[in-house]
Amino acid sequence: DPNYLMANERMNLMNMAKLSIKGLIESALNLGRTLDSDYAPLQQFFVVMEHCLKHGLKAKKTFLGQNKSFWGPLELVEKLVPEAAEITASVKDLPGLKTPVGRGRAWLRLALMQKKLSEYMKALINRKDLLSEFYEPNALMMEEEGAIIAGLLVGLNVIDANFCMKGEDLDSQVGVIDFSMYLKDGNSTKGSEGDGQITAILDQKNYVEELNRHLSATVNNLQAKVDALEKSNTKLTEELAVANNRIITLQEEMERVKEESSYILESNRKVAKDRSADGQALTEARKQLKEETQLRLDVEKELEVQIGMRQEMELAMKMLEKDVCEKQDALVALRQQLDDLRALKHELSFKLQSSDMGVKQKSELNSRLEEKTNQMAATIKQLEQRLRQAEKERQLAQQDNRLFKQEFGDKINSLQLEVEELSRQRSHLELELKRERDRWSHNHHPSQENKKGAKTWLRQDGKLKVQEENTKRKQSLREENSVLPHE
Repeated sequence: DPNYLMANERMNLMNMAKLSIKGLIESALNLGRTLDSDYAPLQQFFVVMEHCLKHGLKAKKTFLGQNKSFWGPLELVEKLVPEAAEITASVKDLPGLKTPVGRGRAWLRLALMQKKLSEYMKALINRKDLLSEFYEPNALMMEEEGAIIAGLLVGLNVIDANFCMKGEDLDSQVGVIDFSMYLKDGNSTKGSEGDGQITAILDQKNYVEELNRHLSATVNNLQAKVDALEKSNTKLTEELAVANNRIITLQEEMERVKEESSYILESNRKVAKDRSADGQALTEARKQLKEETQLRLDVEKELEVQIGMRQEMELAMKMLEKDVCEKQDALVALRQQLDDLRALKHELSFKLQSSDMGVKQKSELNSRLEEKTNQMAATIKQLEQRLRQAEKERQLAQQDNRLFKQEFGDKINSLQLEVEELSRQRSHLELELKRERDRWSHNHHPSQENKKGAKTWLRQDGKLKVQEENTKRKQSLREENSVLPHE
Protein backbone atom coordinates (compact mmCIF):
# COMPACT_ATOMS: atom_id res chain seq x y z
CA ASP A 1 0.00 0.00 0.00
CA PRO A 2 1.63 3.35 -1.03
CA ASN A 3 -0.07 5.25 1.81
CA TYR A 4 1.28 2.77 4.37
CA LEU A 5 4.78 3.02 2.89
CA MET A 6 4.64 6.82 2.97
CA ALA A 7 3.42 6.78 6.59
CA ASN A 8 6.19 4.37 7.52
CA GLU A 9 8.77 6.60 5.81
CA ARG A 10 7.41 9.65 7.64
CA MET A 11 7.66 7.87 10.99
CA ASN A 12 11.22 6.69 10.28
CA LEU A 13 12.31 10.18 9.18
CA MET A 14 10.75 11.73 12.28
CA ASN A 15 12.55 9.24 14.54
CA MET A 16 15.83 9.90 12.72
CA ALA A 17 15.28 13.66 13.13
CA LYS A 18 14.67 13.18 16.87
CA LEU A 19 17.84 11.11 17.26
CA SER A 20 19.89 13.53 15.15
CA ILE A 21 18.71 16.66 17.00
CA LYS A 22 19.13 15.04 20.43
CA GLY A 23 22.61 13.73 19.60
CA LEU A 24 23.66 17.09 18.12
CA ILE A 25 22.52 19.06 21.19
CA GLU A 26 24.16 16.64 23.67
CA SER A 27 27.45 16.44 21.79
CA ALA A 28 27.55 20.23 21.23
CA LEU A 29 26.95 20.95 24.92
CA ASN A 30 29.64 18.45 25.91
CA LEU A 31 32.03 19.95 23.34
CA GLY A 32 31.45 23.48 24.62
CA ARG A 33 32.57 25.43 21.54
CA THR A 34 31.28 26.88 18.28
CA LEU A 35 30.52 24.18 15.69
CA ASP A 36 31.81 24.26 12.12
CA SER A 37 30.97 22.42 8.92
CA ASP A 38 33.44 19.58 9.66
CA TYR A 39 31.55 18.44 12.80
CA ALA A 40 30.14 14.96 11.99
CA PRO A 41 26.85 15.14 14.01
CA LEU A 42 26.10 18.51 12.40
CA GLN A 43 26.70 17.08 8.91
CA GLN A 44 24.35 14.18 9.66
CA PHE A 45 21.71 16.63 10.93
CA PHE A 46 21.75 18.51 7.61
CA VAL A 47 21.54 15.19 5.71
CA VAL A 48 18.48 14.15 7.77
CA MET A 49 16.84 17.57 7.23
CA GLU A 50 17.50 17.27 3.49
CA HIS A 51 15.77 13.87 3.42
CA CYS A 52 12.82 15.30 5.39
CA LEU A 53 12.45 18.21 2.94
CA LYS A 54 12.72 15.85 -0.07
CA HIS A 55 10.07 13.42 1.19
CA GLY A 56 7.00 13.50 -1.06
CA LEU A 57 8.46 16.27 -3.22
CA LYS A 58 6.83 16.62 -6.63
CA ALA A 59 9.16 16.12 -9.60
CA LYS A 60 9.51 18.84 -12.25
CA LYS A 61 10.25 17.88 -15.84
CA THR A 62 13.29 19.53 -17.41
CA PHE A 63 15.47 19.00 -20.47
CA LEU A 64 17.53 16.44 -18.52
CA GLY A 65 14.49 14.61 -17.16
CA GLN A 66 12.66 14.81 -13.85
CA ASN A 67 14.25 16.90 -11.10
CA LYS A 68 13.37 17.11 -7.38
CA SER A 69 14.62 20.16 -5.49
CA PHE A 70 13.60 21.49 -2.07
CA TRP A 71 14.92 24.97 -2.90
CA GLY A 72 11.50 26.00 -4.23
CA PRO A 73 9.66 25.63 -0.87
CA LEU A 74 12.52 27.35 0.98
CA GLU A 75 12.25 30.37 -1.34
CA LEU A 76 8.67 30.86 -0.09
CA VAL A 77 9.87 31.55 3.46
CA GLU A 78 10.93 35.13 2.65
CA LYS A 79 7.32 35.88 1.67
CA LEU A 80 6.05 34.52 5.01
CA VAL A 81 8.84 35.84 7.28
CA PRO A 82 10.53 39.07 6.07
CA GLU A 83 13.66 38.32 8.12
CA ALA A 84 14.39 35.35 5.84
CA ALA A 85 14.88 37.64 2.83
CA GLU A 86 18.42 38.38 3.98
CA ILE A 87 19.62 34.76 3.92
CA THR A 88 17.75 34.08 0.65
CA ALA A 89 19.57 37.00 -0.99
CA SER A 90 22.87 35.82 0.51
CA VAL A 91 22.34 32.34 -0.93
CA LYS A 92 21.59 33.73 -4.39
CA ASP A 93 24.72 35.90 -4.26
CA LEU A 94 27.04 33.09 -3.17
CA PRO A 95 29.56 32.21 -5.91
CA GLY A 96 30.02 28.60 -6.90
CA LEU A 97 26.42 27.45 -6.27
CA LYS A 98 25.11 26.16 -9.59
CA THR A 99 22.27 23.83 -8.58
CA PRO A 100 19.06 24.31 -6.55
CA VAL A 101 20.19 21.54 -4.19
CA GLY A 102 23.34 23.49 -3.32
CA ARG A 103 21.33 26.66 -2.69
CA GLY A 104 18.91 24.73 -0.44
CA ARG A 105 21.81 23.31 1.60
CA ALA A 106 23.35 26.77 1.97
CA TRP A 107 19.96 28.17 3.09
CA LEU A 108 19.67 25.55 5.87
CA ARG A 109 23.17 26.38 7.16
CA LEU A 110 22.54 30.13 7.19
CA ALA A 111 19.18 29.66 8.95
CA LEU A 112 20.88 27.56 11.66
CA MET A 113 23.57 30.23 12.09
CA GLN A 114 20.79 32.83 12.43
CA LYS A 115 19.05 30.58 15.06
CA LYS A 116 15.76 31.01 13.19
CA LEU A 117 15.49 27.58 11.52
CA SER A 118 12.63 26.45 13.78
CA GLU A 119 10.70 29.70 13.23
CA TYR A 120 11.09 29.51 9.44
CA MET A 121 10.04 25.84 9.30
CA LYS A 122 6.95 26.49 11.46
CA ALA A 123 5.90 29.41 9.24
CA LEU A 124 6.36 27.24 6.14
CA ILE A 125 4.47 24.21 7.53
CA ASN A 126 1.51 26.37 8.58
CA ARG A 127 0.89 27.30 4.92
CA LYS A 128 -0.26 23.99 3.48
CA ASP A 129 -1.92 25.82 0.59
CA LEU A 130 1.48 27.01 -0.66
CA LEU A 131 3.26 23.72 0.06
CA SER A 132 0.70 21.74 -1.96
CA GLU A 133 2.31 23.15 -5.11
CA PHE A 134 5.58 21.40 -4.26
CA TYR A 135 4.61 18.35 -2.16
CA GLU A 136 2.33 15.35 -2.44
CA PRO A 137 -0.66 15.24 -0.04
CA ASN A 138 0.93 12.54 2.17
CA ALA A 139 4.41 14.09 2.28
CA LEU A 140 6.15 14.71 5.62
CA MET A 141 5.87 18.51 5.32
CA MET A 142 2.10 18.18 4.79
CA GLU A 143 1.47 15.89 7.79
CA GLU A 144 1.75 16.10 11.59
CA GLU A 145 5.32 14.75 11.61
CA GLY A 146 6.54 17.95 9.94
CA ALA A 147 5.10 20.09 12.75
CA ILE A 148 6.74 17.81 15.34
CA ILE A 149 10.14 18.16 13.66
CA ALA A 150 9.70 21.96 13.50
CA GLY A 151 9.02 21.95 17.24
CA LEU A 152 12.12 19.86 17.91
CA LEU A 153 14.26 22.37 16.02
CA VAL A 154 13.69 24.93 18.81
CA GLY A 155 16.30 23.10 20.90
CA LEU A 156 18.99 23.96 18.33
CA ASN A 157 18.83 27.62 19.36
CA VAL A 158 21.30 26.80 22.18
CA ILE A 159 23.95 25.82 19.61
CA ASP A 160 26.44 28.30 18.18
CA ALA A 161 27.49 27.40 14.62
CA ASN A 162 29.76 29.15 12.15
CA PHE A 163 30.06 28.07 8.50
CA CYS A 164 32.32 29.32 5.74
CA MET A 165 30.32 28.93 2.53
CA LYS A 166 33.03 30.09 0.16
CA GLY A 167 34.98 27.21 -1.28
CA GLU A 168 32.58 24.56 0.06
CA ASP A 169 31.17 22.30 -2.65
CA LEU A 170 27.50 22.05 -1.66
CA ASP A 171 26.33 21.04 -5.16
CA SER A 172 28.01 17.66 -5.39
CA GLN A 173 27.76 16.41 -1.80
CA VAL A 174 26.18 12.97 -1.43
CA GLY A 175 23.46 13.04 1.24
CA VAL A 176 23.58 9.55 2.79
CA ILE A 177 22.41 9.04 6.39
CA ASP A 178 24.94 7.24 8.60
CA PHE A 179 22.65 5.09 10.73
CA SER A 180 25.54 3.61 12.73
CA MET A 181 25.79 6.87 14.72
CA TYR A 182 22.34 6.28 16.21
CA LEU A 183 22.40 2.51 16.89
CA LYS A 184 23.55 1.96 20.48
CA ASP A 185 23.79 -1.02 22.75
CA GLY A 186 24.26 -0.55 26.53
CA ASN A 187 25.80 -3.18 28.83
CA SER A 188 24.18 -3.95 32.21
CA THR A 189 24.53 -6.65 34.85
CA LYS A 190 21.26 -6.12 36.73
CA GLY A 191 18.41 -8.53 36.13
CA SER A 192 15.79 -5.77 35.86
CA GLU A 193 17.84 -4.00 33.20
CA GLY A 194 18.47 -7.23 31.28
CA ASP A 195 14.91 -7.40 29.95
CA GLY A 196 15.05 -3.77 28.83
CA GLN A 197 18.37 -4.46 27.11
CA ILE A 198 16.92 -7.44 25.24
CA THR A 199 13.91 -5.35 24.19
CA ALA A 200 16.20 -2.58 22.97
CA ILE A 201 18.30 -5.09 21.02
CA LEU A 202 15.17 -6.58 19.43
CA ASP A 203 13.91 -3.11 18.51
CA GLN A 204 17.27 -2.25 17.00
CA LYS A 205 17.32 -5.56 15.15
CA ASN A 206 13.85 -4.92 13.68
CA TYR A 207 14.83 -1.38 12.80
CA VAL A 208 18.02 -2.57 11.10
CA GLU A 209 16.04 -5.15 9.13
CA GLU A 210 13.58 -2.48 8.03
CA LEU A 211 16.44 -0.18 7.08
CA ASN A 212 18.02 -3.08 5.25
CA ARG A 213 14.85 -3.56 3.20
CA HIS A 214 14.57 0.14 2.45
CA LEU A 215 18.23 0.37 1.52
CA SER A 216 17.92 -2.68 -0.72
CA ALA A 217 14.95 -1.08 -2.47
CA THR A 218 16.87 2.21 -2.75
CA VAL A 219 19.89 0.40 -4.18
CA ASN A 220 17.70 -1.38 -6.72
CA ASN A 221 16.02 1.90 -7.71
CA LEU A 222 19.38 3.64 -8.03
CA GLN A 223 20.74 0.72 -10.05
CA ALA A 224 17.74 0.97 -12.38
CA LYS A 225 18.28 4.73 -12.68
CA VAL A 226 21.98 4.20 -13.38
CA ASP A 227 21.12 1.65 -16.08
CA ALA A 228 18.59 4.06 -17.60
CA LEU A 229 21.13 6.88 -17.48
CA GLU A 230 23.75 4.65 -19.09
CA LYS A 231 21.30 3.78 -21.87
CA SER A 232 20.41 7.45 -22.27
CA ASN A 233 24.11 8.29 -22.26
CA THR A 234 24.75 5.72 -24.99
CA LYS A 235 21.84 7.07 -27.01
CA LEU A 236 23.03 10.65 -26.63
CA THR A 237 26.55 9.57 -27.59
CA GLU A 238 25.20 8.01 -30.77
CA GLU A 239 23.11 11.10 -31.51
CA LEU A 240 26.16 13.27 -30.86
CA ALA A 241 28.22 11.17 -33.27
CA VAL A 242 25.46 11.50 -35.90
CA ALA A 243 25.32 15.25 -35.29
CA ASN A 244 29.10 15.50 -35.63
CA ASN A 245 28.95 13.61 -38.92
CA ARG A 246 26.13 15.89 -40.05
CA ILE A 247 28.17 18.96 -39.10
CA ILE A 248 31.19 17.65 -40.99
CA THR A 249 28.99 16.97 -44.04
CA LEU A 250 27.50 20.44 -43.84
CA GLN A 251 30.95 21.98 -43.52
CA GLU A 252 32.11 20.08 -46.61
CA GLU A 253 28.97 21.16 -48.44
CA MET A 254 29.56 24.76 -47.38
CA GLU A 255 33.13 24.57 -48.69
CA ARG A 256 31.79 23.22 -51.96
CA VAL A 257 29.22 26.01 -52.13
CA LYS A 258 31.96 28.54 -51.45
CA GLU A 259 34.04 27.10 -54.26
CA GLU A 260 31.02 27.20 -56.57
CA SER A 261 30.29 30.77 -55.52
CA SER A 262 33.89 31.72 -56.22
CA TYR A 263 33.64 30.04 -59.58
CA ILE A 264 30.38 31.87 -60.35
CA LEU A 265 31.87 35.20 -59.29
CA GLU A 266 34.85 34.57 -61.49
CA SER A 267 32.49 33.73 -64.32
CA ASN A 268 30.54 36.93 -63.65
CA ARG A 269 33.73 38.93 -63.85
CA LYS A 270 34.53 37.30 -67.14
CA VAL A 271 30.97 37.99 -68.31
CA ALA A 272 31.29 41.64 -67.26
CA LYS A 273 34.49 41.97 -69.26
CA ASP A 274 32.97 40.27 -72.20
CA ARG A 275 30.18 42.75 -72.98
CA SER A 276 29.43 41.00 -76.16
CA ALA A 277 28.06 37.96 -74.25
CA ASP A 278 24.46 37.05 -74.58
CA GLY A 279 22.07 38.95 -72.16
CA GLN A 280 19.97 35.88 -71.56
CA ALA A 281 23.03 33.95 -70.30
CA LEU A 282 23.82 36.84 -67.94
CA THR A 283 20.32 36.76 -66.47
CA GLU A 284 20.53 33.02 -65.90
CA ALA A 285 23.93 33.42 -64.30
CA ARG A 286 22.60 36.10 -61.94
CA LYS A 287 19.64 33.91 -61.07
CA GLN A 288 21.94 30.95 -60.40
CA LEU A 289 24.19 33.18 -58.28
CA LYS A 290 21.21 34.32 -56.21
CA GLU A 291 20.10 30.73 -55.68
CA GLU A 292 23.58 29.64 -54.69
CA THR A 293 23.85 32.59 -52.27
CA GLN A 294 20.51 31.71 -50.67
CA LEU A 295 21.60 28.08 -50.44
CA ARG A 296 24.81 29.17 -48.76
CA LEU A 297 22.89 31.26 -46.20
CA ASP A 298 20.57 28.34 -45.47
CA VAL A 299 23.52 26.02 -45.00
CA GLU A 300 25.20 28.51 -42.65
CA LYS A 301 22.01 28.84 -40.59
CA GLU A 302 21.65 25.08 -40.37
CA LEU A 303 25.31 24.84 -39.42
CA GLU A 304 24.81 27.35 -36.60
CA VAL A 305 21.76 25.42 -35.40
CA GLN A 306 23.73 22.16 -35.47
CA ILE A 307 26.64 23.79 -33.61
CA GLY A 308 24.25 25.09 -30.93
CA MET A 309 22.64 21.67 -30.62
CA ARG A 310 26.08 20.11 -30.38
CA GLN A 311 27.05 22.49 -27.56
CA GLU A 312 23.79 21.78 -25.72
CA MET A 313 24.30 18.05 -26.13
CA GLU A 314 27.89 18.32 -24.89
CA LEU A 315 26.68 20.27 -21.83
CA ALA A 316 23.93 17.71 -21.28
CA MET A 317 26.49 14.91 -21.60
CA LYS A 318 28.74 16.56 -19.00
CA MET A 319 25.85 17.03 -16.59
CA LEU A 320 24.69 13.46 -17.19
CA GLU A 321 28.20 12.15 -16.56
CA LYS A 322 28.35 14.20 -13.36
CA ASP A 323 24.93 12.91 -12.31
CA VAL A 324 25.98 9.32 -13.08
CA CYS A 325 29.15 9.79 -11.02
CA GLU A 326 27.11 11.16 -8.11
CA LYS A 327 24.64 8.28 -8.36
CA GLN A 328 27.50 5.77 -8.49
CA ASP A 329 29.13 7.39 -5.43
CA ALA A 330 25.80 7.29 -3.61
CA LEU A 331 25.33 3.67 -4.70
CA VAL A 332 28.79 2.74 -3.39
CA ALA A 333 28.09 4.55 -0.11
CA LEU A 334 24.72 2.82 0.24
CA ARG A 335 26.25 -0.57 -0.50
CA GLN A 336 28.94 0.07 2.09
CA GLN A 337 26.31 1.16 4.58
CA LEU A 338 24.25 -1.92 3.72
CA ASP A 339 27.26 -4.13 4.43
CA ASP A 340 27.82 -2.30 7.73
CA LEU A 341 24.18 -2.77 8.66
CA ARG A 342 24.35 -6.47 7.81
CA ALA A 343 27.42 -6.81 10.02
CA LEU A 344 25.64 -4.89 12.75
CA LYS A 345 22.59 -7.12 12.34
CA HIS A 346 24.79 -10.21 12.71
CA GLU A 347 26.41 -8.70 15.79
CA LEU A 348 23.02 -7.86 17.30
CA SER A 349 21.81 -11.42 16.62
CA PHE A 350 24.88 -12.78 18.38
CA LYS A 351 24.28 -10.43 21.31
CA LEU A 352 20.63 -11.50 21.41
CA GLN A 353 21.67 -15.16 21.64
CA SER A 354 24.17 -14.28 24.37
CA SER A 355 21.46 -12.35 26.21
CA ASP A 356 19.10 -15.35 25.97
CA MET A 357 21.79 -17.60 27.45
CA GLY A 358 22.42 -15.02 30.17
CA VAL A 359 18.70 -14.88 30.97
CA LYS A 360 18.61 -18.70 31.24
CA GLN A 361 21.61 -18.69 33.57
CA LYS A 362 20.05 -15.94 35.64
CA SER A 363 16.78 -17.89 35.85
CA GLU A 364 18.64 -21.00 37.07
CA LEU A 365 20.59 -18.86 39.55
CA ASN A 366 17.35 -17.29 40.78
CA SER A 367 15.86 -20.79 41.29
CA ARG A 368 18.90 -21.90 43.30
CA LEU A 369 18.80 -18.68 45.31
CA GLU A 370 15.10 -19.22 46.06
CA GLU A 371 15.85 -22.75 47.30
CA LYS A 372 18.68 -21.44 49.48
CA THR A 373 16.39 -18.67 50.73
CA ASN A 374 13.76 -21.22 51.73
CA GLN A 375 16.41 -23.33 53.48
CA MET A 376 17.75 -20.27 55.28
CA ALA A 377 14.20 -19.30 56.30
CA ALA A 378 13.68 -22.78 57.80
CA THR A 379 17.06 -22.58 59.58
CA ILE A 380 16.24 -19.12 60.91
CA LYS A 381 12.91 -20.42 62.18
CA GLN A 382 14.66 -23.28 64.00
CA LEU A 383 17.24 -20.89 65.45
CA GLU A 384 14.46 -18.59 66.64
CA GLN A 385 12.80 -21.52 68.40
CA ARG A 386 16.12 -22.49 70.00
CA LEU A 387 16.67 -18.85 70.97
CA ARG A 388 13.29 -18.68 72.65
CA GLN A 389 14.07 -21.95 74.48
CA ALA A 390 17.48 -20.63 75.56
CA GLU A 391 15.85 -17.39 76.73
CA LYS A 392 13.43 -19.37 78.87
CA GLU A 393 16.33 -21.41 80.32
CA ARG A 394 18.31 -18.21 81.01
CA GLN A 395 15.36 -16.66 82.81
CA LEU A 396 14.99 -19.83 84.92
CA ALA A 397 18.75 -19.77 85.70
CA GLN A 398 18.54 -16.11 86.72
CA GLN A 399 15.62 -16.88 88.99
CA ASP A 400 17.57 -19.81 90.58
CA ASN A 401 20.60 -17.54 90.99
CA ARG A 402 18.53 -14.93 92.78
CA LEU A 403 17.14 -17.58 95.09
CA PHE A 404 20.66 -18.97 95.72
CA LYS A 405 22.00 -15.53 96.51
CA GLN A 406 19.16 -14.93 98.90
CA GLU A 407 19.95 -18.23 100.71
CA PHE A 408 23.78 -18.04 100.80
CA GLY A 409 24.32 -14.30 100.82
CA ASP A 410 24.61 -14.07 104.62
CA LYS A 411 26.98 -17.05 104.73
CA ILE A 412 29.27 -15.52 102.11
CA ASN A 413 29.41 -12.27 104.07
CA SER A 414 30.33 -14.10 107.27
CA LEU A 415 33.05 -16.05 105.44
CA GLN A 416 34.47 -12.83 104.07
CA LEU A 417 34.52 -11.37 107.61
CA GLU A 418 36.35 -14.49 108.85
CA VAL A 419 38.92 -14.14 106.05
CA GLU A 420 39.52 -10.54 107.09
CA GLU A 421 39.82 -11.56 110.74
CA LEU A 422 42.32 -14.31 109.84
CA SER A 423 44.33 -11.83 107.82
CA ARG A 424 44.49 -9.52 110.85
CA GLN A 425 45.50 -12.44 113.07
CA ARG A 426 48.20 -13.42 110.57
CA SER A 427 49.60 -9.90 110.65
CA HIS A 428 49.50 -9.89 114.45
CA LEU A 429 51.26 -13.29 114.65
CA GLU A 430 53.95 -12.18 112.21
CA LEU A 431 54.54 -9.08 114.33
CA GLU A 432 54.75 -11.13 117.55
CA LEU A 433 57.06 -13.62 115.84
CA LYS A 434 59.34 -10.82 114.79
CA ARG A 435 59.40 -9.38 118.29
CA GLU A 436 60.07 -12.82 119.83
CA ARG A 437 62.90 -13.40 117.35
CA ASP A 438 64.49 -10.07 118.18
CA ARG A 439 64.18 -10.67 121.93
CA TRP A 440 65.59 -14.20 121.69
CA SER A 441 68.53 -13.06 119.56
CA HIS A 442 69.21 -10.22 122.03
CA ASN A 443 69.16 -12.42 125.19
CA HIS A 444 71.17 -15.48 124.12
CA HIS A 445 73.74 -14.03 121.64
CA PRO A 446 74.30 -17.31 119.78
CA SER A 447 77.16 -18.01 117.46
CA GLN A 448 77.04 -16.95 113.86
CA GLU A 449 76.03 -20.40 112.63
CA ASN A 450 73.40 -20.84 115.33
CA LYS A 451 72.04 -17.44 114.52
CA LYS A 452 71.67 -18.40 110.90
CA GLY A 453 70.05 -21.74 111.75
CA ALA A 454 67.66 -20.16 114.20
CA LYS A 455 66.66 -17.49 111.74
CA THR A 456 66.12 -20.08 109.04
CA TRP A 457 64.05 -22.29 111.35
CA LEU A 458 61.94 -19.44 112.60
CA ARG A 459 61.36 -18.15 109.10
CA GLN A 460 60.39 -21.58 107.76
CA ASP A 461 58.20 -22.29 110.76
CA GLY A 462 56.32 -18.99 110.35
CA LYS A 463 55.93 -19.51 106.64
CA LEU A 464 54.58 -23.01 107.13
CA LYS A 465 51.99 -21.83 109.59
CA VAL A 466 50.90 -18.98 107.39
CA GLN A 467 50.77 -21.26 104.29
CA GLU A 468 48.66 -23.83 106.15
CA GLU A 469 46.20 -21.18 107.24
CA ASN A 470 46.05 -19.67 103.72
CA THR A 471 45.55 -23.10 102.17
CA LYS A 472 42.66 -23.83 104.47
CA ARG A 473 41.01 -20.48 103.79
CA LYS A 474 41.45 -20.84 100.00
CA GLN A 475 40.04 -24.36 100.02
CA SER A 476 37.01 -23.25 101.96
CA LEU A 477 36.50 -20.31 99.55
CA ARG A 478 36.79 -22.62 96.53
CA GLU A 479 34.20 -24.93 97.96
CA GLU A 480 31.89 -22.02 98.59
CA ASN A 481 32.40 -20.62 95.08
CA SER A 482 31.94 -23.99 93.38
CA VAL A 483 28.51 -24.21 94.90
CA LEU A 484 27.48 -20.88 93.24
CA PRO A 485 25.83 -21.30 89.73
CA HIS A 486 27.25 -19.48 86.72
CA GLU A 487 25.02 -17.13 84.70
